[in-house]
Amino acid sequence: MARRITLDFLKTEAASGVVLGLAALTALIVANSPLSGAYFGWLKSEHVLQIGPLMLELTISEWIKEGLMAVFFLVVGLEIKYEILRGELSDPRKLATPVLAAAGGMIAPALVYLAVSGLLAGPHGGWPIPLATDIAFALAVFAVAARKLPSSLRVFLLTLAIVDDLGAIALIAALFSSGVAWVPLAWIAGLLLVGTLFAARRRVAAPFWVLGFGLVWYLTVLSGLSTSLTAVAFAMIVPVADRTDDSQSPLKEAMHDLHPYVAYLVLPLFAFAKAGVSFAGLSLEQAFAPLVLGVALGLFVGKQIGVFGAAWLASALKLGRRPTGSTWLELYGVSLLCGVGFTMSLFIGVLAFPGAIDSPEQVEVKLGVLGGSFLSAIAGAAVLAAAGRRRKILAQQGADTDAD
Repeated sequence: MARRITLDFLKTEAASGVVLGLAALTALIVANSPLSGAYFGWLKSEHVLQIGPLMLELTISEWIKEGLMAVFFLVVGLEIKYEILRGELSDPRKLATPVLAAAGGMIAPALVYLAVSGLLAGPHGGWPIPLATDIAFALAVFAVAARKLPSSLRVFLLTLAIVDDLGAIALIAALFSSGVAWVPLAWIAGLLLVGTLFAARRRVAAPFWVLGFGLVWYLTVLSGLSTSLTAVAFAMIVPVADRTDDSQSPLKEAMHDLHPYVAYLVLPLFAFAKAGVSFAGLSLEQAFAPLVLGVALGLFVGKQIGVFGAAWLASALKLGRRPTGSTWLELYGVSLLCGVGFTMSLFIGVLAFPGAIDSPEQVEVKLGVLGGSFLSAIAGAAVLAAAGRRRKILAQQGADTDAD
């Protein structure tokens, strides 16, 4: 069953990466067309949601970031919990290499960014931006370029990306959670405690979890805390064990029901809202600003060095081993794909440099993320395609030798 869940996840993520890419491309086209004013005006427009006495007024951009992306992080939390308890992360023997590679893939990009910002006198606060890997984009490129390579590489990439998500969520909690209102936070803690107690019962209906998540989300917005954190916390209380009446797992049900909406609606809409960069008036100086170069090089250079270097070191020290049946060239191609940091990097960029969506810092963040992710995707696809051809040639040579 664990393998079935993982394969379904991979299939959905790989397919949704195409939709995600189209959404980002559409945002770039619209932002540089006569519709540019309407596009940015729409993102800045405020809308009110009122349900009885509960009322919130946010811009479209904020609704997407704090509202829809909370559902994304809920699904991420559910997937992390499932993989830890029942999936790939439940076997310590399979964890060492991707976990160490993920750690290297977070440390090296941060060091590259800080080195660039130090040399060019750029802002130091953007170092967390190039640390994350975009699962959907990376798997989509892998599906196209590495169709005949070992499936163990896909699992390695998935496991590494999950650990990356854990690290990114920890960073969000540590760096971007200051100035919170404690009264709503106390209510959130109380609701999570009640949910934990109810989770011990196996006949809790789905509406209970929906209502509970809605209340936790509303209180999180009021508290000023990032909704990503409480979404993951809420996921941790959803029971993975089967209910006694219908033998269905609430966690697996939620994953199955929510994942397609997140993959094909939430993430593409976030990409459409955040990837739009207007090149009107963009100077060469801004295009190569320290923030742009730091993020782009952190993703393209830092990720491949950190992931591949840590994986090689884990193998050399006998702490782990390469994915079954793979070569170092193939693993290097996957390491390059880890530099595709699109969705999570843009999300962290919004937190690191809060302000208008078309502010100079946000424009530079988008340029850096798009540039670094594009380079990583192209280079990774090229290396994996070359590795596939090499594997095919070696297989043919082996067949010829056997025939002789």
